[in-house]
Amino acid sequence: MLILSRKLNESIVIDGRIIVKILRIERDTVKIGIQAPTDLPVHRQEVFDMIQRNKQASLNAGTEVVPKSPTAQVTPIAPKDKPQPPPSTHGQPGPGSASSNGK
Repeated sequence: MLILSRKLNESIVIDGRIIVKILRIERDTVKIGIQAPTDLPVHRQEVFDMIQRNKQASLNAGTEVVPKSPTAQVTPIAPKDKPQPPPSTHGQPGPGSASSNGK
């Protein structure tokens, strides 16, 4: 674990893509801001733990459960099954023929 000291309005940079900035210090609470790419999920530890528990439970049950939070930004989950390619048209009329226009 890397341990750093930062003062108000100072930041640290992670991997050149994530910026963590100290926004406010109040008694025993430090408010931080995290700037990260939108494709990189950022969660509080307790939320991350809940997501992991739900994922494990859904794997055990054979379903996928996505917890919802009123303040969370929801990213759609792509289907696990790949779309099947269209059926082969080998030996059938092509796109320019009269029988393929649907009329």
